[in-house]
Amino acid sequence: MRRLLLALATLCASAVCPVGVAQPLPARPPAAAASSPAPAASAANRLDRVEVNGGPTANSRRRNSTASKIVIEREDLDRYGDTALGDVLRRLPGVTIGGRAGRGGDIRMRGLGSGFTQILVDGERAPAGFAVEDLPPDQVERIEIYRAPTAETGARAIAGTINIVLREPLQKSNNELRFTLGQDRGEPQADFSWTRNLKWGGPNGDVVVGAFSTNGGLHRRFNNIDTHNRVTDSDTGAVTDDIAQIGTSMGRSANLNGNARLRWKLSDTLNLNLSPFFALSQNSGSSQNIAEGFNTGTDPATGAAVQTPYLRDVHGSSDGRMHNLRVNMSASYRPQAGETWDLRLGRGSFKSTSNSERRETRTANGATLDRVQDDRNTATEDQTTLGAKWSLKTAQEHQWVTGAEGERSDRVQLRDTLVNGEVIPGLVKFGHTLGSSSQRFAGYTQDEWSPSKQWSVYAGLRYERIETRADATGVLPETRNVSQVTSPLFHLLWKPEAFPKDQVRLSLTRSYRSPNLNDLVARPSINATYPEGPNYQTYPDRAGNPDLKPELATGVDLSLEHWLPTGGIVSGSAFVRDIKSLIRSQVLLETVSWDASPRWVSRPRNMEGARTMGIEFEVKARLDELWENAPAAWQLLLLRFNVALFKSAVRGIPGGNNRLDQQPKGSLNFGLDHRWKALGQNFGSGFNFNFVPASSVQQTETLRRDESARRQFDAYLSWASGAVRDGINWRLSLANLFPRDASAETQGVDIDNHRLTESWSNNKTFRVISLRADLRF
Repeated sequence: MRRLLLALATLCASAVCPVGVAQPLPARPPAAAASSPAPAASAANRLDRVEVNGGPTANSRRRNSTASKIVIEREDLDRYGDTALGDVLRRLPGVTIGGRAGRGGDIRMRGLGSGFTQILVDGERAPAGFAVEDLPPDQVERIEIYRAPTAETGARAIAGTINIVLREPLQKSNNELRFTLGQDRGEPQADFSWTRNLKWGGPNGDVVVGAFSTNGGLHRRFNNIDTHNRVTDSDTGAVTDDIAQIGTSMGRSANLNGNARLRWKLSDTLNLNLSPFFALSQNSGSSQNIAEGFNTGTDPATGAAVQTPYLRDVHGSSDGRMHNLRVNMSASYRPQAGETWDLRLGRGSFKSTSNSERRETRTANGATLDRVQDDRNTATEDQTTLGAKWSLKTAQEHQWVTGAEGERSDRVQLRDTLVNGEVIPGLVKFGHTLGSSSQRFAGYTQDEWSPSKQWSVYAGLRYERIETRADATGVLPETRNVSQVTSPLFHLLWKPEAFPKDQVRLSLTRSYRSPNLNDLVARPSINATYPEGPNYQTYPDRAGNPDLKPELATGVDLSLEHWLPTGGIVSGSAFVRDIKSLIRSQVLLETVSWDASPRWVSRPRNMEGARTMGIEFEVKARLDELWENAPAAWQLLLLRFNVALFKSAVRGIPGGNNRLDQQPKGSLNFGLDHRWKALGQNFGSGFNFNFVPASSVQQTETLRRDESARRQFDAYLSWASGAVRDGINWRLSLANLFPRDASAETQGVDIDNHRLTESWSNNKTFRVISLRADLRF
């Protein structure tokens, strides 16, 4: 203790005393204070300059935020050795993931996808064409999840906001290397990542500080094809069409991603920041399937219904490339303590190309038909963003933030669909080139005020205007859509004086979702399974609707938090969202220009509205926080448990299952993590069980979709060889340890033609095993 006090006294005398550490007072004046200087100390006794740096932890970020927030940092990101960010998020309260188990998928907060969840990267909307759920966790520093919107992060977040903060400089080493080898149903998987600390300039080498991180991977993935389509005469009960499609597909992909964060310290009041980012990927695939069964046609001679065998042999191949480049530059100026001016400029470009070929030989009604369909797509987009923000922290505990944002993107899409080398006549009028532009402006102001230790109040206002224009090379009339929304936002945090470990949060917000480009443009996409003639309600074509209006949601959030002594938490929350002008795809039978027969077409349309609500409960704590007399061997056991229940109702659709699209009834996670003292502090293990119950959604009055329950069990073992810091950390990960098939069924009723169409699919899932080695030096 004496040595520690002497070291602190030396640090404080050198003007580098850590904030919050009191300076020890000498017991009596030093005897040699007035005498001549002492001889210079020897090199052996000289103390080097030491700085103590500290930053907010995940718990402190969450606990001190007025708006309800969850923060996930590096420890949780590394825990299971995931290679896709979606798998990390799946274990969080109220977050569900689409796609096949063990492989990640689109991210949904509170079960809501399709744009309800706002995804940010370093506080900005994700670049065009970038699949955030596939971002490697190695490139992420932390993840911030806001259950309700704020003026600064944006109000396009009906379900909530997920802000992904990319890697920051390493704290205890200059380099971090990771290598992962694995298998997915016997197919090889390989990933690597490298993070490098950057420091140079000035006497302390800290004029330029930053980090560079890159990640690459090679993957092969097998999928089964198992679908079935059956049509029944609703009057007689006779099956008129019954076709099963069985086959396999194989996908191959290679990707390389990288980002950097650099900070130039020009003076004590001015910093410049540079954040370049790139993502490159290449993929190819092949598939083969046979569709076999029977359908009912008409005898041309007698006009009677005739049942004939049906056989279709399909071979497909595809390839694609994508690159995404972006540079963000910002300047931060602090003219005085508590005041900051930030200016941000971003520039990015995106390009993707994809080609696919579908060769089929079809036998129906006694005739054989060979058909080759080629689809070629190219999309390029340039995006520029500009933002300015002023923030001020006053002595009266106010934190003012006011800012403005502007964004412009220009996009060109080229699409050609050829059948047997010829353009489909009905698609000519839609053209093959689509040019579009989008302009966005937003202004906001917010104040976070803490009038006492028990109360924090947040009030914000945000205005946002988005204008989208699209022109199919002059063939169709220009599509123009303007949406503008003013969002008042209010958050309240109360810390009861009588219960210092408890917190109560309340949020009243207005959020919205604007229609995306594909929803607005009327160009059709023809269903590949039934590309010609009549199709089925469960296999519709798709087209846009240029007259869409934005969805508006009024929301209330309430949460209770109880913090445990060593950082654990027990919390419960509830939410309600009332949505107006709900955007939903509806399948209707239309007379179309691209086929002589009427076709079922899915188009997004504004409906009257919907209401969604839910509750979430979370426990995250060490066992000794919950059980005072826990056995010594179990005291370091970390318990993670969360459960969420969701309910929604779409106005205008009858029945008890008139839920929002893709929203399950809830989710559950249960996990345990443990450090084994008997085997050394460097050995750990854990598991997580994820469950999403089966769901049934009445999409329209005549169309219903059912999905089976999802169960996924993940586990890991971690250990270290060599020294704690300089050795190799190993992690064996097992995702989807007990694979279960996932099934989905769609039923459509064609009232006019008196028939019931049923389509169902069965998707196999597979065990994914990987071994990762981490090196820091």
